[in-house]
Amino acid sequence: MPIVDVIKNLFVQWGANWVLWLLFALSLVSIGIIVERWVVFRGKQDTLRELSAVLDRTLASGDFPQALAALEKQTSVGAMVARAGIRLAPRGMTAAEKGMQSALAIERSTLEHRLAFLGTLGNNAPFLGLFGTVIGVLLAFEELSQGAGMGGRTSQVASNAVMGSIAEALVATAIGIGVALPAVAAYNYFQRRIAQILSDTEALTNLVLAYLSVRERGDASPSDTARGHGPAVGGL
Repeated sequence: MPIVDVIKNLFVQWGANWVLWLLFALSLVSIGIIVERWVVFRGKQDTLRELSAVLDRTLASGDFPQALAALEKQTSVGAMVARAGIRLAPRGMTAAEKGMQSALAIERSTLEHRLAFLGTLGNNAPFLGLFGTVIGVLLAFEELSQGAGMGGRTSQVASNAVMGSIAEALVATAIGIGVALPAVAAYNYFQRRIAQILSDTEALTNLVLAYLSVRERGDASPSDTARGHGPAVGGL
């Protein structure tokens, strides 16, 4: 038996209902991911003005332990990254910068978790629906071929069955598009939120690094002054 006939018989036997059930299952999964991601993003939302005011007040006075304590209960991305930098501040500005980069990479990975599924579903759900439509049309033509030799009322009944099969087949494409639209919209929304959160985090990172730079220059001043006074004392 030719391979084409084998595949056709399989499609005729299975029908297109399994495609619809698959789309429904993927839709439920995508809704679950959207809700879960919304909860995560809500907890990671940065209050840029408040965090900036807290850091500005504590770091300007040189009270790094107080700044660290103020961020201890914060769960936003900016707070997590700033906390990593302040914790490593005693080890130098380079260590603090690397620590913040590492924390930012971890937080970004957390934000992007499962978003690839939404993007993939949004791009491919219409094709799954089209696949179901093709199977439905194949079934319709199969019914048409079986009723081709019939006449009169039987032929009319067969034609109605064919039209009904084609209408059902088109439902698969509609469902595929319906599954794809929320996934694409949610994916684009979360991507915009990630960009905004990372932008706010960068502002807080630069603020912490600015105060660390001032602190290092301040710590270096006494030793530089002592080294500068050394030759003058020896000359006396």
